[in-house]
Amino acid sequence: MAAAPKPKGRRTRAEMRATTVKLILDTSEDLFAQLGYFGVTIKDVANKMGIHPALIHYYFSGKKALFDAVFERRVEYVVTTRTAGLDAYEAKFGNHPTVEGALRTYYDGAFDVYINGGESWRNFGRIFAQVNNAPGYGAEMMETSFDPLALRLIDLLKKALPDADPEDLFWSFQFTSGAYTLTLSRTGRIDRLSGNLCASEDFEAARERFVTFMTGGFEALYKRQKPKAE
Repeated sequence: MAAAPKPKGRRTRAEMRATTVKLILDTSEDLFAQLGYFGVTIKDVANKMGIHPALIHYYFSGKKALFDAVFERRVEYVVTTRTAGLDAYEAKFGNHPTVEGALRTYYDGAFDVYINGGESWRNFGRIFAQVNNAPGYGAEMMETSFDPLALRLIDLLKKALPDADPEDLFWSFQFTSGAYTLTLSRTGRIDRLSGNLCASEDFEAARERFVTFMTGGFEALYKRQKPKAE
């Protein structure tokens, strides 16, 4: 016997649950982006939503679980798309990548997400910046989610500069990663320093300059290496 059709306009329990969880995550993402992990409580999220904190605890065991869920719901897309980009680049250039090409593959598409993805993705960018610069929970989350991707990029850079000092390559990536996440933080400092000539919200301007600038840093460190002893 066929099941009775669902009355038009009635949502299933699963649909209602999904809607509630999405609203909790969206609200939490906004608050974490503005105030940081330690500046937000479950009660803050509940108050902004106009609900009782018990409803959030029903879905999430605590603030750490809530923060993890906010972070992880976007990570899969980020890692998948950037991995696909590196795969395509490596398939095309094999053992002959360039520093600029590898960096552009890794970062240009990432900037595009924040340019085209709306305020929710820009909020995630701020959260990503927090995680990348947090020595405790952040180091753990980066190791799990992004370190394999970073090492994949570094392997390409080793092919581009095969006789480079590995220490230089890792420090160069560290500097690049720090500059990238500072940009994602949108602190407004560049606005003040430049008298509003530049805007921290202007990811298009950052994208246009970022890889060119960072390529120069990698190559300058490479060129300054002393000749190896015979």
